[in-house]
Amino acid sequence: MVKGPGLYSDIGKKARDLLYKDYQGDHKFTITTYSPTGVLILCAITSSGTKKGEVFLADVNTQLKRNNITTDIKVDTNSNLSTTITVDQPVPGLKAILSFKVPDQRSGKVELQYLHDYAGVCASVGVDANPIVNFSGVLGTNIHSIGADVSFDTKTGNFTKYNAGLSFSNADLIAALTLNNKGDTLNASYYHIVKPLTNTLVGAEVNHSFSSNENTIMVGTQHSLDPLTTVKARVNNLGKASALIQHEWRPKSLFTISGEVDTKAIDKSAKFGLALALKP
Repeated sequence: MVKGPGLYSDIGKKARDLLYKDYQGDHKFTITTYSPTGVLILCAITSSGTKKGEVFLADVNTQLKRNNITTDIKVDTNSNLSTTITVDQPVPGLKAILSFKVPDQRSGKVELQYLHDYAGVCASVGVDANPIVNFSGVLGTNIHSIGADVSFDTKTGNFTKYNAGLSFSNADLIAALTLNNKGDTLNASYYHIVKPLTNTLVGAEVNHSFSSNENTIMVGTQHSLDPLTTVKARVNNLGKASALIQHEWRPKSLFTISGEVDTKAIDKSAKFGLALALKP
């Protein structure tokens, strides 16, 4: 197991990935190529296209990496230019991130992440006259941890977000409890490794809204048919069931087929998604 409690965003992440990651309702194609630009610089260019109904969205991302500095430059079909510069480990445990988007002048942000054996801290501030300040912190170990996540708008003088969470982990089980949406939503999640040899996993998530007094429940599972093929399935209390199969047909290149059906409205057409990711 990894040392330290990690960041606040890591609380419940294993269960979220099991229940939501790789499920695709659209058609997506991604290809990555690598080209050396120098002895010490690695350049990776990733082009992706997504078909959402009748709309086609595309973007090109260029990543330049030299020593501990990584620069990501992304251009999308709306002519937005996004840039992220990451400096990893300028001092032990610290990561510094600068990001901005053109032409959005208020999108600039500076972020610092610090990981310690008994703490994880993330702080960010917008680069404008009236920035939004974000802070999250976790205390504990890789077994027990507790944390909080807050955002403050200096323009209005109001807290735009305040969440809290705790997590318990052991070798094959992770349980998490978080209070989100300014205390309105309680989320509990469970992640269990049933059989490591076949990567068989089960997980569940329960959300309760205090304002509407409604509950949302989702359960899911994952199993590897062989070292290159994985199947996943999930269902929620609203009657929506989803499944996917993912095959690594060559190293780092994945082909995924997913589908979703509303069991309470069988007459409606099922949704299908395709994703193809190619890497050399």
